Amino acid sequence: MTFRQKHLLGIEPLHPTEITAILDLADKYADLNRQSIKHSDALTGLTQINMFFENSTRTQASFEIAGKRLGADVMNMAMQASSIKKGETLIDTALTLNAMHPDLLVVRHPHSGAVDLLSQKVNCAVLNAGDGRHEHPTQALLDALTIRRRKGRLHRLNIAICGDIAHSRVARSNIILLGKMENRIRLIGPPTLLPSQFREFGCEVYDDMNEGLKDVDVVMMLRLQRERMDGGFIPSEREYYHRFGLDAEKLANAKDDAIVMHPGPMNRGVEIDGDIADDINRSVIQEQVEMGVAVRMAAMDLLAQNQREARMQGV
Repeated sequence: MTFRQKHLLGIEPLHPTEITAILDLADKYADLNRQSIKHSDALTGLTQINMFFENSTRTQASFEIAGKRLGADVMNMAMQASSIKKGETLIDTALTLNAMHPDLLVVRHPHSGAVDLLSQKVNCAVLNAGDGRHEHPTQALLDALTIRRRKGRLHRLNIAICGDIAHSRVARSNIILLGKMENRIRLIGPPTLLPSQFREFGCEVYDDMNEGLKDVDVVMMLRLQRERMDGGFIPSEREYYHRFGLDAEKLANAKDDAIVMHPGPMNRGVEIDGDIADDINRSVIQEQVEMGVAVRMAAMDLLAQNQREARMQGV
């Protein structure tokens, strides 16, 4: 088995060998992206449509650059100003797009399961760029690639995921991926932002940063998702930073060579101290952005290969 999926809707359906296949190809694209000529012809002649029902600078720009570097015709749809606003349903939008015969559809949607529903109504490959609180598979894959390149491996590491875990699809996808790859995962945050079901994934749960960060290899900070909060989850940002924001004192509990991650956008002085975010010896936050393009190139390349194979077999 290398990579047999028709779509990339989440990490959950992926076998560890499929995760490795994406990361191995992404490694090659990461090297290509550092060359003066960054283009491949893997998607030449194919059409990629980016449908973002939620705003996203990093993810949308990353998918657009990835598609263009692979030679695809890339179209970005401004869904906030689309026919959805005029009352068109998601399924009608999917059927309209399907009639245009795209090859790759990249979708971000505020509701969990919306991307999966859409994938059932189109004939092309669908990539989930984040759906509600459900999953954000390419973010977990780019995080995995960043860890693997920095640490030389992606198994048997102690990894702490810290902050707003309750509202984070990034946390969910990372927990699933890192668990599949045999890592020890610790979740750290206030009890109001730590759903109890994550204990079922075999995670260790802490509400104290100093205790939770002891001897970890990777510290993954999360954004406080105020737009998804409908109650008093934290007393104040100042209090949150004091207890759960990453500063030098708390980071000292981790291993000396521990790396610091954040999916962005960062709230400096709330989730993470600015000096740590900018520390080139510890922070891999800019590498995460760089690896995002490579991972999305790899995922689209593999899905397009599967699509071509299916067409040749008349499936």
